[in-house]
Amino acid sequence: MSMVARMWPGRGLLVLLHRYVGLVLASFLLIAGVSGTLLAWNDELEALAAPELMLAPAPPGATPLDPLLLRQSVLEHFPDLLLPYTALHVEPGRSLMYSIKRRPPAPDGTARDDQAFFNPYTGELLGTRKWGDLSQGRKNWMPFIYRLHTSLLLGVVGTYVFGVVALLWTLDCFVGAWLTFPPRPQRPAAKSWAARWWPAWRLRSAGGYKLVFDLHRAGGLWPWAMLLVIAWSSVAFNLNEVYQPVMRAVFAHQPGEDAYRPLPQPRLRPALAWPAALERARGLMADQAATLGFTIHDEDTLAYVPQLGLYVYDVRSSLDVMRTHGVTRIVFDGDTGEFRGRWLPSGGAAGDTIRSWITLIHRAAVGGALGGWPIKLLMSAAGIMVGVLSVTGVWIWARKRRARSLSPAASRVARAHAGSGSAP
Repeated sequence: MSMVARMWPGRGLLVLLHRYVGLVLASFLLIAGVSGTLLAWNDELEALAAPELMLAPAPPGATPLDPLLLRQSVLEHFPDLLLPYTALHVEPGRSLMYSIKRRPPAPDGTARDDQAFFNPYTGELLGTRKWGDLSQGRKNWMPFIYRLHTSLLLGVVGTYVFGVVALLWTLDCFVGAWLTFPPRPQRPAAKSWAARWWPAWRLRSAGGYKLVFDLHRAGGLWPWAMLLVIAWSSVAFNLNEVYQPVMRAVFAHQPGEDAYRPLPQPRLRPALAWPAALERARGLMADQAATLGFTIHDEDTLAYVPQLGLYVYDVRSSLDVMRTHGVTRIVFDGDTGEFRGRWLPSGGAAGDTIRSWITLIHRAAVGGALGGWPIKLLMSAAGIMVGVLSVTGVWIWARKRRARSLSPAASRVARAHAGSGSAP
């Protein structure tokens, strides 16, 4: 413990760093915490806000249309659309969303809607929306909250701002935890280090400042690991320029999209048409499953990348962390069908497995025993706790600042009344 302590700056400096970094982060984290609590229930709230778009109850005995027929239906509704993918997965009772933003500008220059929702059982167009445009009303309430959560409604600038906030928050997680450790005793301690640390985890029964201080300190310790996951995964979402070099320096990663060389000219029409490509994709994925020993649960998407001349086929497998959709992936040539590569969400490389877990926990989208409402409740509680830490931190700072502005004698009385200890 003493060796670690010598490696850190003095406690007083860490208190100042925690205090003022916390003040900078407080408003951002309050917004992120409140909006994140709502986004943990995004699917349910989307269905409540816009059931006419999100819900498509299956008629008795009906099965979803063939995905390639449904893709053709999308193209018939939007003949000027460039549609480089087809959705293969349908959630029972839910509509199927297609991106329709790859279209020429409207003749009058107005912004077009960029999402279309289809009934997967009939091919009927249920409606469209411009994602995140609050002027369209309730159907964009949740996309608006998502934009607020990820970028403060400021686009790319806001994304980077939140990325820097997430990076500072990640570092402050360690500083805040360090400040809860008991100070080194002046003489041999009667209690063990763990016994002296235990009070930092407790809430005292007294009200007022003591309760607020304990909420801030213990409220940061109990969910500390979860808060660190949220903070670091936020760096992955918003500041990949920092996340990737750090993680690649420590963990192995699978080859990504940058492993495939772009063509001199995009190949818009591959030799393998969509039906033949889907059949080829299924065969290649079955071979990979047999070779690597994983199980295929559901198909997800088949996409074509003209710049690379490659098809990309995703399924949800036993290697997937996500609850519903999957990213167990194979890549094959759009002309010859030759297998070109794969990407596994877990088990392929430690760095990719870690990213899958932390980002999907952040999105409350993991499967398994923790999936569904348990992870949503957990992430809702984490969002509320982030807000509580932000509010209590500012309250403690304001209380101490007011106490320091009093006369020395009055300041001593105020601190005695408030309770012992200094807020980390």
